Amino acid sequence: MDRFDAMRVFTRIVERRSFTQAAEDLGLPRSSVTDAVKGLEARLGVRLLQRTTRSVSPTLDGEAYYRRCIDLISDLEDAEAGFTGGKPSGLVRIDVHGTQARHFLLPGLSRFLETYPDLRLHVGEAHQAMDMVREGYDCMLRAGELTVDSALIRRRLATLKRGTYASPDYIRRFGLPLTPDDLEREGHRMVGYYAPDAPEIAPFDFAIDGKNRRMVLPAAITVTGPETNVASAGLGLGLIQVPTYRVEADVAAGVLIEVLQDYPPAVLPVHVLYSHTRQLSPRLRVVIDWMAEQFRERTAEVGGS
Repeated sequence: MDRFDAMRVFTRIVERRSFTQAAEDLGLPRSSVTDAVKGLEARLGVRLLQRTTRSVSPTLDGEAYYRRCIDLISDLEDAEAGFTGGKPSGLVRIDVHGTQARHFLLPGLSRFLETYPDLRLHVGEAHQAMDMVREGYDCMLRAGELTVDSALIRRRLATLKRGTYASPDYIRRFGLPLTPDDLEREGHRMVGYYAPDAPEIAPFDFAIDGKNRRMVLPAAITVTGPETNVASAGLGLGLIQVPTYRVEADVAAGVLIEVLQDYPPAVLPVHVLYSHTRQLSPRLRVVIDWMAEQFRERTAEVGGS
């Protein structure tokens, strides 16, 4: 194993805090990963990693060496791509909400992989608070106001239009609200949706005279999954506010009806986040550019901005 390959092994171990997981990510025997670190430590004459029975962490020397390795590896990848004209290759791991992956990314994935046949994507759907680098992800997509580590680099991919929806059966039972005040005055209900990492039900949001008004209604059911949220509304269990793309088929089929169209919710921003240690990776760069293009195309189709 050459020196740069050993550096790649070492950086993955630091990020994953595990020899075994690093070996799995890189498709190498665990013995090769161990030997690579031993070789680096022998060459440098310092101890790079602290090992316990449960975890692995860098020493002070290891942390400093890790940061230098990240810069050198990124420079090498850029140099090789620039001089050889070669296309980026390797694995890019993305964490993204499943509905966004299915609607915005998967339809254009075949064409993207034809352009970059040596790239591979792993699409995870954890969509929860996590140490992205330690979990082995290169980037993650998040919708809504960001509460994640400000040290992460962020790039806005899209803003999604949202609406308020109810089923015809719900409207027959509770009436058609004409203003947000009707919701409280006439005893309407919501499907209580808990967004990832949120300790409370996500409030409804209405634009009234240029200002945003937030409101939480009684909820007979609370959910954490977006599909269950939409399905609950379709069964008449309450009102929901969701991005318009998510209910296109239900509205077309008459399962859901948009209400309070004169009081639209604020748009939902979608960002891709990645570590400063990944910003120069050619393969991550082309994946992020491709994702931005997919969101632009698909939001244009449904009237998003």
